[in-house]
Parts: sequence; structure tokens; C-alpha cells
Amino acid sequence: MSRTTATHTTATHTTATQATATRTAASRTTASGVTVPRPAPAAPQGLPALGPEGTALLRLLDDTFESWGTDAGARAMTMAPLLPAADLARLDYYENFPHQAVLAAPLDLDRRDEAPFCTESGSFPCDALQPAGLGLPSASCYAVYLHHEGQQVPDDTLVTVVGWCFRKEEHYEGLRRQLGFRMREIVAIGSQEHAENHLRGFTERVTAFAEALDLPLRREAACDPFFDKGGSKALLQRLSPVKHEFLYEDLAIASVNTHRNFFGDRCSISLADGGPAFTSCVAFGLERWLSALTRRHGNWAAATDAVRTAVARLAPAGPVT
Repeated sequence: MSRTTATHTTATHTTATQATATRTAASRTTASGVTVPRPAPAAPQGLPALGPEGTALLRLLDDTFESWGTDAGARAMTMAPLLPAADLARLDYYENFPHQAVLAAPLDLDRRDEAPFCTESGSFPCDALQPAGLGLPSASCYAVYLHHEGQQVPDDTLVTVVGWCFRKEEHYEGLRRQLGFRMREIVAIGSQEHAENHLRGFTERVTAFAEALDLPLRREAACDPFFDKGGSKALLQRLSPVKHEFLYEDLAIASVNTHRNFFGDRCSISLADGGPAFTSCVAFGLERWLSALTRRHGNWAAATDAVRTAVARLAPAGPVT
């Protein structure tokens, strides 16, 4: 049997097995022998899964972005997936982004009988929960600033992390807009010059990478989606942009952000001269990159080849300085 025939036979067998499993899962047989359809499970909103090809491409992209950071001198770190809600509140997170906030709370075991799980809504009632003291962050960098709280840092500190992030949205759409997603960030903490140079260098790196990928991106000044768009902080961002996004079509897949000395002041991160540290970060929404690349190149294999070719082409460029 030829390799092509064997592959076709295996694929056919797999498809038939999957079809049988699908039919079995989609129906059930009663005690009287009558087959009745099972209710179709509701797709989790904003929580799509990735298959092997998507997982491999996501890892390739994340390894690439992480290497940009480590080549520039960043320490690779791993942060907790949850943060104390009290800490996020100190950073004005729930004041500025209440519409995006997602919280976690344990069950109140003393009330589980009077407030049981509701099968109709698919959720626990609020009365079944203890107070929500944990927050699911919407960006990876919050944990970095909180980790350095109360510390004196060198003027040129760099950290890179990848983390699960969570945002409540008005609607979810495949890999473009998710409730839970992964974000790779490269964070600068230190002098104002260091924070500004960090963004300039990585703006050039992202632009060069996009060109090598044949992925047309446009860079636009952006305003974080403050809850009160007419508030003073939103107005300040419009007058003096602190965030620039890289968009493929209408989808922001990366951004460069400066926070001036806000996190240095709120988290008491100081420099050798006693002043608060300045911070900036470069962020990559990994699933959004997958969406943009597959839309541009047509399929997982072509998108993966494009990334490998672009990485090889840019390899001689060396680290960002």
C-alpha cells in the first residue's frame, strides 16, 4: 500500500470514528429502546480551544517574542494567574475598567443548600459565593509592577512574562475577541530614558517583523477603553497619547504603552536617586496574532511557514539596544 493510500485510509477511518462518536454523543437510547437527541452543549462564550497546529504556531510566536525580550536583557518570569482585588483597586483598575473586570470567588459552603447551582442559567447565584477577593487581570504587566512593589530597581530593569488575561466584552468573536487569552509582555522599569528607549526599539522590531511576515500593520495612537470616556484620564490620553496599537485591518494585535511614573508611584518602586521608577511595556495578544496570520496567509501551515521565514530573515539583526 502506498503512503498516500495509507494516509487516506487512516484519515477515512478517523473521520468515520469521529462521525460515529459524534452520533453517539448527539443521541441517547432510552430503556424502551427509543433513540432521542441529546441537547447540543452550548459553546463557551469567548473561550475557544486550539488544535495542534494552532498550539504549535502560538508557541512559535511566543518563543519569538520572548527571545526579543531576553536578547535585550529581560529576565523571564512567571506570574500568578490571579491577583488580589485590593491590589488592582489600588491601581485604579476597577475605577477605570469596571466594564472589563472579571473576579473570582469561592463557594460559601454554609449556604450551598439554600443557594444551589442553577441548571437553567448554568451558574451559581451571587448568594452562593463568598466575597470576591481575587481579580483576573486583563493584562500581564499588572503582576510585574506588584511583584516589584517596595523595591529599589536598577535604571534599566527589563522583565518578560506571558500570562492568561481576562476581559468581559460586549461580544466575543473566535480568536479575535476572547474572554480568556494569552498576552506576552516585555516590561521596562527604570529611568524615563530607559522606558522611552524601550518603546522606540520595540516599535522598530514589530514593524520589521510585520514587513517580513507580509502582514500589513498600521500604527495608531490609541486610548485605553476607560469606563468614563469623558473623564480626565481618558482626556489626558487623547491630548498626550501613552498607547500606540499595531492593527491588522481593524484588529489590534500588539501595542506599546508608557505609564510614565504611575506604577512606580503607586507601587513604591524607586530608583537609586529615591524617585519613582518610570515604566513602559510592549504587549502581544497571541491569539489575535493567530487570527491575523491565518486570515492573511490562508491556513495554519502557510502562517507557520511565514513566521519561520520572517524569524530567519531577521535573525542577523541582533538584540534591540
